Amino acid sequence: MRSELRAVRTGGVPVVVDLTDECAEFVRQEVDGLLHVFVPHATAGIALIETGAGSDDDLLAQLDELLPRDDRWRHRHGSPGHGRDHVLPAFVPPQTMVPVLEGRMQLGTWQRICLVDTNTDNHQRHVRFSFLAG
Repeated sequence: MRSELRAVRTGGVPVVVDLTDECAEFVRQEVDGLLHVFVPHATAGIALIETGAGSDDDLLAQLDELLPRDDRWRHRHGSPGHGRDHVLPAFVPPQTMVPVLEGRMQLGTWQRICLVDTNTDNHQRHVRFSFLAG
């Protein structure tokens, strides 16, 4: 297995960061196998979603409705409402796996691999790309 940890700057606002091009470059020289994308953080996730047509903003808006940033959360360290960030991975899991054939990810037409980060306390994340040859 080949694996690489990459840094992703997310800033101080909730974001959806498209990692698809970086993932494609990571597997370009490979043959058949599986790409595993993992975010080793308790307050971020990985989503397969269309971007650029509003779906990424819709996702963040729905997460705000589902997981409001207020004082209802028992987990209380960090900025107000930060407890909701610790619940996020139950809804947007911290990993995804994509089949790779002849060095190309087998994504659907509009599918993109994205880091979803609602934690405004951390401005940089790490994402691990791993390739397991078939």
